[in-house]
Amino acid sequence: MELPERFWLKSYPAGIPTEIDPGRYSSLLELLEESFTRFAERIAYSCMGADLRFDELDRRSAAVSAWLQSQGVKPGDRVAIMLPNVLHFPVAFFGALRAGATVVNVNPLYTPHELEFQLKDSGAETLFVLENFAHTVQTVLDKVPTKRIVLCSMGEMFTGPKSWIVDFVVRHVKGLVRPFRLPRESRFRFRQVLAQGSGQMRRPVPVGPQDVAVLQYTGGTTGISKGAMLLHRNLVANILQAEAWNQPALRKIKNGEQPITVTALPLYHIFALTCCALISLRTGGQCLLIPNPRDFPALVGALRGRHFHSFPAVNTLYNVLASDEAFRKLDFSALVLSVGGGMAVQRVVAERWLQLTGCPICEGYGLSETSPSACCNPTDTDRFNGTIGLPLPSTEVAILDDSGARLPIGTPGEIGIRGPQVMAGYWQRPDETAKVMTADGFLRTGDIGVMDERGYTRIVDRKKDMILMSGFNVYPNEVEDVVAAHPGVLECAVIGIPDEHSGEAVKLFVVRKDPSLTAESLAAYCHENLTGYKRPKVIEFRSELPKTNVGKILRRELRR
Repeated sequence: MELPERFWLKSYPAGIPTEIDPGRYSSLLELLEESFTRFAERIAYSCMGADLRFDELDRRSAAVSAWLQSQGVKPGDRVAIMLPNVLHFPVAFFGALRAGATVVNVNPLYTPHELEFQLKDSGAETLFVLENFAHTVQTVLDKVPTKRIVLCSMGEMFTGPKSWIVDFVVRHVKGLVRPFRLPRESRFRFRQVLAQGSGQMRRPVPVGPQDVAVLQYTGGTTGISKGAMLLHRNLVANILQAEAWNQPALRKIKNGEQPITVTALPLYHIFALTCCALISLRTGGQCLLIPNPRDFPALVGALRGRHFHSFPAVNTLYNVLASDEAFRKLDFSALVLSVGGGMAVQRVVAERWLQLTGCPICEGYGLSETSPSACCNPTDTDRFNGTIGLPLPSTEVAILDDSGARLPIGTPGEIGIRGPQVMAGYWQRPDETAKVMTADGFLRTGDIGVMDERGYTRIVDRKKDMILMSGFNVYPNEVEDVVAAHPGVLECAVIGIPDEHSGEAVKLFVVRKDPSLTAESLAAYCHENLTGYKRPKVIEFRSELPKTNVGKILRRELRR
């Protein structure tokens, strides 16, 4: 079927612009500093009962910037941030950017091997780390280029006696800080950095749209860990795209209420960084930081008695929370936007969330390489449709064959993305960049999708996760979606295993919701709901499934 170029624009909600201007701001800094001034008296971030206003974020990040400059940090130098969702994160993040540095986001739960690789590969000479994870830094310090370590403590978020009490409890009652030893000359305390920096002059540095703002490490489409170079222009574009796209939902917020975004996803992940932290700052909202989303009592306690308006999450988090009795008792009357990303949203989970909250999940799609958002369902939708939605403003999506040629509507192929949010390439890896970029500027995502005549795309599966069963393509997402609808199943995952007769066979991993669920009854259910070649040959029950810290199920770990 021949359709006009960018035919999906006819499916846009009324009032959504088809284009944004990524050149409207010279850098991410210019955009954010506008918010510092515009919303000075509002709360920008809150965590565990502590608040950080926009003007305080402005002053403290300026102090961090001045301190970094006094330590010899130059524009383009890499500054690593190894922090969970605590108030230190935005201060360090914006402080590094204001010094002209490139931020390297680091997972605090990395093993020493993973941390060593990322610090070496990025060349980061400065590291901000929560003291809870300093023992990991100690094990690799003599192998990496890192010269300055800024230690942060949970108590530093608070003032007065509470600061010392929190640190005492974390260190000595809960025992969350393991013993560590770092060289005195390279060790600094966060409070010390703020105090010294506030008394120093910060030199304005030229930062432009083509400068690298963030190195976001990812397995990407080829599985090798590498840093996606996200330019200031990329992040500005994605913020403006999301701001425009979210308007139908945000207009439902009562006049006078400050938008509150529940940030249970980790800020070191690009989904939370852009879709929570940066977009919230842009719109003058409040980011409610949840340091540990697996601590359900603490999460529920942070939300109890307050209105919240936006709740970005992954399928696994929506699933668990919708089944949690304490969470189900919260007030969802102000919730207007639930954005699902990071992995496929399952229909049964979306329906359960809608029934509980009255707010449908708007499934979106993107990658670290796209800053991250590329597609999203309209935010004024009233139902879940099983697609990743439409390309965002100024974004093109094409379905490609193995040679990079465009495929007809309705034909499965690799999803390609082109737009101002697409990365500049992989850090010091032109060979890996060449593997994923087409000659005409499309990023090859490694995901298999089908686009319909309205412009909506449905993900079929990851290219590398597809199972070839006697010549038939089996897409794990499709099988998982069916199995997840079984009332006795809490979570599930599907992989392919070698089979002497069919080449590959389907293996199903299940976490039970109902302890009485048996492999035989589940196999019978699959027989009723799946065609022959899609049915699992092996079913294995587990107490839990391996996941990333965002909550995305790791099929590769199951394959091992």
